[in-house]
Amino acid sequence: MKTTIDLKWLENMAWETEVNGHQLKIDVGEDNGGNDTGPRPKPLMLVALAGCTGMDVVSILKKMRVNYESLNIEVEANMREEHPKYYDSMKVIFKFKGEDLPMDKLERAVQLSEEQYCGVSALYKMAIPVSFEIKVN
Repeated sequence: MKTTIDLKWLENMAWETEVNGHQLKIDVGEDNGGNDTGPRPKPLMLVALAGCTGMDVVSILKKMRVNYESLNIEVEANMREEHPKYYDSMKVIFKFKGEDLPMDKLERAVQLSEEQYCGVSALYKMAIPVSFEIKVN
């Protein structure tokens, strides 16, 4: 299956595209020649990872009949200092909130996403270390 996006230059460092019928603008801050009218491209990589694995985990836990109050996913990434600047490691932290959550099922859901379902994680792991952690409050 082929996916194509069409990124249109607007002005300065601002660009716009449509993704799945939704408008998305990217830009940089004024200190880098932009107008700060949208997010930077590299942090969107972290959003893609969190979103991909999050959707997997929610779906898997629903099938396992695991109920939780809330789930937040934090992605920590380390950016290289030298050019080209890119993330050289990422850590995904699943923050569950709820009563008597079965840790074995939470771990299994995260493992299935990490090892079998999340295409973003699979691609990133070909280039850099990606680790996962579960926290329960």
